[in-house]
Amino acid sequence: MVAALKETLLDESRTSEVVADVQNLVDAEVADKSGASGLALKGGYAAVKKVGPSIVPDAIEGLLPAFVDKLEPYWQDFAGSGESSFADFLAARGDAAADSLLGVTDTRIEGSDRAAVKKVYSSLRGSAKKHVVEALPRLGALVQKYAG
Repeated sequence: MVAALKETLLDESRTSEVVADVQNLVDAEVADKSGASGLALKGGYAAVKKVGPSIVPDAIEGLLPAFVDKLEPYWQDFAGSGESSFADFLAARGDAAADSLLGVTDTRIEGSDRAAVKKVYSSLRGSAKKHVVEALPRLGALVQKYAG
């Protein structure tokens, strides 16, 4: 049996490193976007960071346990699959994995008292699934870096 993700990704000794890597992943994904939706995403992301420089790392740290819970079934299935790349494994299950992860952020935003963050999120939510699916290979590689 492979170790649960929470034992590796949520280990207190590496929390700051995991959060920093996730923020780098988000920054890279946003930077890679192009076209009209990319401009909207970049603008929204910049606006959120301007509201408060700690919003992104604080959000990552706060959401990480819920994301790990959503990724756990994929990780366990991957461990039993014989495949070598969790990035490829997640990408092959893109729609389902993206829906799972977006369920976390949808729930969190509903409970937020930050009107500016809610406004930006609601304006970007329609295209969010596509962006999450595109980020799954990087996310899978990040998870495997710590848990693999």
